[in-house]
Amino acid sequence: MFSFLLIIHILICVALIIVVLMQSAKGEGLAGAFGGGGLTGAVFGGRGAASFLSKATTVLAIFFMISCMGLSLLSAGRTAVATTTTATSSVTEAAQQDMATQQQRAAEQAAQQQAGQPQQEGSTALPEDVFDVQPGTQPQTPPAQKPDSQ
Repeated sequence: MFSFLLIIHILICVALIIVVLMQSAKGEGLAGAFGGGGLTGAVFGGRGAASFLSKATTVLAIFFMISCMGLSLLSAGRTAVATTTTATSSVTEAAQQDMATQQQRAAEQAAQQQAGQPQQEGSTALPEDVFDVQPGTQPQTPPAQKPDSQ
């Protein structure tokens, strides 16, 4: 059903494009570009071409809108089926594994912090650990050197 409606939709699109391009405007449209200015008058008459083409444009535009709505309603059911049958790419699988690993590490760190265990290697270091300073004490600074006076 979807394929049939899609084919009808494409045919309506092509017909609508042709009808719009055939309409004469200030520059005579497609009819003037191919030298069909006199031919249009002979086939449709002087005033009849504009009314026939404008009515055909209106009818095709209505059919176009109806077919768009039908395709959108039918495609809503197709996307759910299509996503379940498609295989995931290797990049997606790698990203999902990386995300799972990060979540597992975060859960392990949270469990260690709750149990009061020291953090393992690869965790963030505190300034006291890096600079060998006890919390609440000031680091010792070397005495300032006096400049030599000469």
